Amino acid sequence: MQETCEQAGKFLESLFEKSGLDLRVSLEETTNECVLDLDGPDAELLQAEGGELLEALQHLLNQAYGRLLPRGWRLVCDVHSFRATREAELRAMAQHAAQRVRSSGMAFMFGPMSANERRIIHLTLAEASDLFTESVGEGAERKLRVGLKPS
Repeated sequence: MQETCEQAGKFLESLFEKSGLDLRVSLEETTNECVLDLDGPDAELLQAEGGELLEALQHLLNQAYGRLLPRGWRLVCDVHSFRATREAELRAMAQHAAQRVRSSGMAFMFGPMSANERRIIHLTLAEASDLFTESVGEGAERKLRVGLKPS
């Protein structure tokens, strides 16, 4: 598994070098993830548009190297703790949406989100016995709806 993580890191370094991006890759293994932490003068490019490029790099790595990892493992790309910050934002947004649904009685629809972002909101609200969450739409336009469960 460490070998696969190192291969993925070298692939990213090669990609950055060939594209002229000034970024470095450092690896860290957690209990079921290989985190490729990216840093350098061009790091802010990876955070633009809600981390769209960061998501694309992570998707590419998981398509190319994910099959080589043990079951349940995944490759995660991060830059300047972007993922932890975004997860905290999404959890706060989920709680805000829950309060709004409870007070108004009307469903709340989030804008388009990645599968990982929708997953964070689903998990955040999973314990709320009075609410349901569901993903709606197709592809890049997939959204998440929060509503009251019927009584």
